[in-house]
This record gives sequence, C-alpha cells and structure tokens, in this order.
Amino acid sequence: GWPQGPQIEAEAAVVMDADTGAFLYSKNMDRKEYPASITKIMTALVALKYGSMDTTLTASANVRNLESGAQTCGLKEGDQMTLDQALHVLLINSANDAAIMIAEGIAGSVEAFADMMNQEALEIGATNSHFVNPHGLSDNDHYTTVYDMYLITNAAIQYDRFNEIIHMKEYQTVYYDKSGNAKDLSVNSTNYYLQGNADAPSGITVLGGKTGTTNAAGHCLVLVSRDTSGNPYISVIMRAESREDLYDEMSSLLSGISK
Repeated sequence: GWPQGPQIEAEAAVVMDADTGAFLYSKNMDRKEYPASITKIMTALVALKYGSMDTTLTASANVRNLESGAQTCGLKEGDQMTLDQALHVLLINSANDAAIMIAEGIAGSVEAFADMMNQEALEIGATNSHFVNPHGLSDNDHYTTVYDMYLITNAAIQYDRFNEIIHMKEYQTVYYDKSGNAKDLSVNSTNYYLQGNADAPSGITVLGGKTGTTNAAGHCLVLVSRDTSGNPYISVIMRAESREDLYDEMSSLLSGISK
C-alpha cells in the first residue's frame, strides 16, 4: 500500500484488483463524470460480444459528421475495413469516425448501438452510467463513473483480442475505398506509458488502456496493469486537470500496488 495515501487531485479515481474485485483505492467512485474517449472501451466490449471480427464494415456519410477537432483516422463514405481493423483503430488511435462505423455496422444506427451499450452496462452492474454515442464526444446525457469503468474494463479484458489491441504501441493496416483502391493506415497509441513518455513504477507492467480528453471531461485514463506476480489491476482516473497531472497521479496510484 501507500505510506500516506496518494495525493490525487483528479475528481475521481479507483484502483481495483481485477481478479478479486478488491478496492486498493477509491475516490468519488460513484460520482457521475463525462468519460470522453474511455467510452470506447464499452464500444469495444459490445462489438466483441455481438460482432464477428472478420465482418466487413462500410463507412456511411455519418463518419464525417463529427465536431471540429475530433480525432479521426480519415474515413470517407464507402470506405471498408473489417471489424477487427476498426477495433484496432478505435482503441489505439481513439478514432471517432471508426466508432461510428462500428456502431452502425453492428446495430444499424448510433442510437441502436447506444441502447446496446446501456443494456450491457446494466448487465454488468454499471448502473451509474448512460451512453448516447460510441465515441464519447460531449453530451449531457452521456456519463459514467470510475467504478463503472472498472466493471466495463474488467468485462472487456475477458476477451483476448481486447488485451492484444490495447497493448499495441502502433498499428499498420490496409483498407479499401468505395472504388476498391487500397489505402494505407498507420496509427500510434495515445497512451504515454506505451509511448515511453511516462514511466510506470518499478514492479508494475502496464498492459495497456484507454485515454480520453475533452474540455468537459478533463483528462481521463483507464489502465490495465500487473504486478511482479502477474496479478492484474485496473486503475481509472477521471477529470484530471492536465495530461501531466493525469500521468503523475496514475503513476502514484500504481506505486501503491504491492503484495
């Protein structure tokens, strides 16, 4: 544990033992917060549960219908990639256009997919959450809690594919436009631990996770890591003041994981 307890300025945080569900740390664990792109863990969970990885998805005109400045991988109407490719781009690069393509491909519409997200949240006990889209761009009616994000992430890590994808520092693939022309795509992880811009404390291996940042949500991070014995942990911080604070505070949380 921590000698004095970590100083976490962020609005809400939790560290959980993923195997036992034991709390190692919690702060405002049931406070409703805007999740920004950590929403995409739920998007991936629903896709992994109800989709088939080799299904071909086709981008509709809606993939361009995003607020300005939103992170995208540059999809255009008629572009095609498999669900597996789209999930890589969604989780590694946090592409909002890929989120829309996944939602429409699995449920027919963003609204129908959001219903699936909410149903899944209830099934796993994430009762303080409500989702209206698959990407997490700000909406007053789109919220979750650090504890619910633990539950959602713990459900997602039951899928090997999820663990493989969140561990990737970069990803290259080829997809096709509406005329069948090949398009190269190369994306990098948004996670500072994987990029090497932040260092986890000794004895802790970061397996991966998901970042999220909007003005309304502040800086958010969900992390899956393990200790030297291989025990898995899920740590979540929501609404940190800055990216620097986010990683400093996450490292301080991780330093308290010791057997």
